[in-house]
Amino acid sequence: MIELMQRAIVIPVLTIERVGDAAPLARALAAGGLSVLEVTLRTPAALEAITAIAADVPEAVVGSGTCLTAADVERSAKAGAKFAVSPGLTPDILAADAIPLLPGVATASELMAGLQAGLSTFKFFPAVPAGGTAMLKAWAGPFADARFCPTGGIDVATAPEFLALPNVLCVGGGWVAPKPLIDAGDWAGITRLARSAAALAQRR
Repeated sequence: MIELMQRAIVIPVLTIERVGDAAPLARALAAGGLSVLEVTLRTPAALEAITAIAADVPEAVVGSGTCLTAADVERSAKAGAKFAVSPGLTPDILAADAIPLLPGVATASELMAGLQAGLSTFKFFPAVPAGGTAMLKAWAGPFADARFCPTGGIDVATAPEFLALPNVLCVGGGWVAPKPLIDAGDWAGITRLARSAAALAQRR
């Protein structure tokens, strides 16, 4: 996960309702410089969308999001996902080992459980409601080895505040692929948003 997170200044969090949108959406994001993608398991099309991206867009690394159980992680791996993201951290999720896991944490106790399980990378979720940059700064002392991908309430304007922190490797967000642009098939517009997000790397 560290390698993927270092590669991805921004991980697009994608909710795909039509399988036919998956490959062109992934190509548009990769063309803009965002090649590590999270497809959330929030729609009936999600697993097929992951398979389509894995098969047809070799320039992208596709993972699954909103994994709530170990079975979700297993299904994601079979669909072609290279990593899995969970909104929380439970014993069941920690037992999932089919593909690399980025579990979500919002409290020190959850973070400690993940560290004790041997993990070092975490999704900080929901980042803004859970304390934002102030929480991550507070965690830097007692949890110096932990690294984060904050997600939840972040956009292109606030992302630099998170990316400036030494314990943040990347951020996640859906602003680079808004539903109206996906529905309209405006892949050029999504590439422009992706390019703007990828340019955040130059401000670190």
